[in-house]
Amino acid sequence: MTYNHALQTPVLIAATVATGLSAGLFYGYACSVMPGLGQADDRTFVDAMQRINVAIRGGWFALIFGGALLLSVLAAVVHLRGAGRSALPLIVAAVALYLVMLVITFRVNVPLNDALADAGHPDRIADLDLAAVRERFEERWVRWNVVRAITSTAAFGLLAWALVVSVRGGTRGAG
Repeated sequence: MTYNHALQTPVLIAATVATGLSAGLFYGYACSVMPGLGQADDRTFVDAMQRINVAIRGGWFALIFGGALLLSVLAAVVHLRGAGRSALPLIVAAVALYLVMLVITFRVNVPLNDALADAGHPDRIADLDLAAVRERFEERWVRWNVVRAITSTAAFGLLAWALVVSVRGGTRGAG
């Protein structure tokens, strides 16, 4: 057993779990957080999203969000050779999808979050302006979050399948 082979399964499991957590976050927003907030008045919506955007910047989110990509790239590297090589195309495709999600996050969702924060505290914004702030944010943010949920879930599915392929390949090679 080579060094890379010994790392293949644990690294791929870690990448799969981290990617699954990230996908689950976006899925949770898509099917519960945003539909629930969508029923709130403008002041509550803006206040809640501003608070969520501050809270999510904590270390655990960053660890999983960035860690999923790093672990997936590492999984690709350790699968370049050996029995698990057959999983490499799935891992590379998962990395590509996760990168798409990251591009969407940093080009669309984060700038929308920043613009929402720049609007100021909801208690200092007139009601008509609150409606405009919400209108500039909500529909676009929700739409692109659904795309993030889909791409990160697809990446998770590919990594899960890569894990199956890698383990099968490793046991066949050992037999």
